[in-house]
Amino acid sequence: MSTTSAALLAGLVVLLLTLAIGLARAVIGPSLQDRMLSVQLLGTGGVAVLLLLAHVMATPALIDVALVLALLAAVAAAALTRREVDDV
Repeated sequence: MSTTSAALLAGLVVLLLTLAIGLARAVIGPSLQDRMLSVQLLGTGGVAVLLLLAHVMATPALIDVALVLALLAAVAAAALTRREVDDV
């Protein structure tokens, strides 16, 4: 295993751990703000994982999927923010 492959694998493991912690926070989060931040974390981490996989697997289609996920995460944040404004 080359140094680059080991670094990419270590980065992927760290990102997956971050996603697991973010998912737990989304479920446990006591307030809507905590859940919104964890959804943003899941979106960002998911994009990072997809970009790493696109590089490792040499699959350019995963870059398109990562872009769509980034757009969906932004829409989810806007929807949660709009919900917060309507509830006040």
